[in-house]
Amino acid sequence: MEKNTKDFERSKIDWMITLLPLGIILVLCILFFFLPEQSNKIISQIRFVLGDTFGVYYLIIGLGVFLISFYVAGSKYGNIVLGKPDEKPKYSFFAWGSMMFTAGLAADILFYSFSEWILYATDPHIAELGSIQDWASVYPIFHWSLIPWGFYLVLAVAFGFMLHVRKRERQKYSEACRPILGKHTDGIWGRLIDLLAVFALIAGTATTFSLATPLMSSVINELFHVQLNRTVVTIVILIVTCIVYTYSLLHGFKGISILAKSCVYLFFGLLAFVLFFGGEAKYIIETGVSALGRMFQNFFELATYTDPQRTTSFPQNWTIFYWAYWMVWCVAAPFFIGNISKGRTVRQTILGGYVFGVGSTIVSFIVLGNYSLGLQVSGKADFLAIYENAGDLYEVIISIIRTLPCAPLVLVLLLITMVAFYATSFDSIALIASCYSYHRLKDGENPHRMIQLMWCVLLILLPMALVFSESSMSNLQSVSIIAAFPIGAVIVLIVSSFLKDAKKYMGEK
Repeated sequence: MEKNTKDFERSKIDWMITLLPLGIILVLCILFFFLPEQSNKIISQIRFVLGDTFGVYYLIIGLGVFLISFYVAGSKYGNIVLGKPDEKPKYSFFAWGSMMFTAGLAADILFYSFSEWILYATDPHIAELGSIQDWASVYPIFHWSLIPWGFYLVLAVAFGFMLHVRKRERQKYSEACRPILGKHTDGIWGRLIDLLAVFALIAGTATTFSLATPLMSSVINELFHVQLNRTVVTIVILIVTCIVYTYSLLHGFKGISILAKSCVYLFFGLLAFVLFFGGEAKYIIETGVSALGRMFQNFFELATYTDPQRTTSFPQNWTIFYWAYWMVWCVAAPFFIGNISKGRTVRQTILGGYVFGVGSTIVSFIVLGNYSLGLQVSGKADFLAIYENAGDLYEVIISIIRTLPCAPLVLVLLLITMVAFYATSFDSIALIASCYSYHRLKDGENPHRMIQLMWCVLLILLPMALVFSESSMSNLQSVSIIAAFPIGAVIVLIVSSFLKDAKKYMGEK
């Protein structure tokens, strides 16, 4: 009996989707580890072609998906319940919002909130627009709010509709394209879409882990007044984080929900401390309100700016990268959001996502970013000089935290929050990746624990290789831009398929 059960389990596993990405990851790890300079050079060249020549492609998809999100929420499709017509949400708004926020780029949001304005303050495009005070705090909000969350939320309702309304058992990217692809979903086109999705998922994982985890190494060095090798400490942190999210994942959605709510409490506790005890509350609030107003006033100009003459290449270096970054994260996070949104309407999912997800993101950038910007413009600190001398953001963030009262306590809180954020984000990724390893999964059925464990380990291999190869921020950005190019077309296909299937469903009622 036990043997028959194991055989049945093996027959359900999609070995191609499981083993081929494993092979790709191992090859990339070897290349990054043994040929770091050559591999980084090749990636940079591919990134230049895609980001510079086809940059408009990313911008159009980003703005288009954002506009469609409001069309869907405001249309008759917004009334569709993701589940049975009389079904109630499984999670409270806070629990649902916490899992949604932490399923994505919460750790990166925390990392960039402290210091992203510094990246823009030194960019010549800001000088073209005006002063650092007026514009350095606008772009962080723009790059992390409406359009990025638009990607998540439109796809989340598409996947939620597929899972909870149509009751599809193939929990894969290609299945969401079935209304348009039809029988081709089960053929070569479907397989190609799923392989691209898994590759994009791995690329997004590698980018986010490789970018922000070195900050945790710097925090440990600062706390214990030691100078340990950052690469070694980062690898240890990656392993510890992997253990935390593996433990949480193996306890199912209940474990993820508890960890997510804990993350949000820690997160808002950190923001409250900086706002009320940092001494810059008035400046933070006033600059934040001004930045929001300027962002909304110039939203469409910011979303369509291409710098045709390449006077600064600002959109190629930043806006296009961020849209690509969120695109590759659209493989896992929207699937997870769609999964936990059972019982909510399409309208509740989209608008609730904007309220909780965008709201939390904007508050983070306003509080943490404007705290350090306020010290800079008032002359109390010179973080721009520190960035110029140090060459990375990790030392700058440590310097910012040193100016706060009870700095060691803030460092501990930051470290715990980032580990928890990463653990929760990768809970959702590992869960969705595990679902990809199966030909079919019924609604409510979870992947085998060994498959989940395999993906938990698999997802940190490429980040480790990138950390060892000491890839620059530009090279890490390149990984996302390359992976997002084909995924952008798939996202358009999924959105079109959802609109077609939703129209058909409304006609059936």
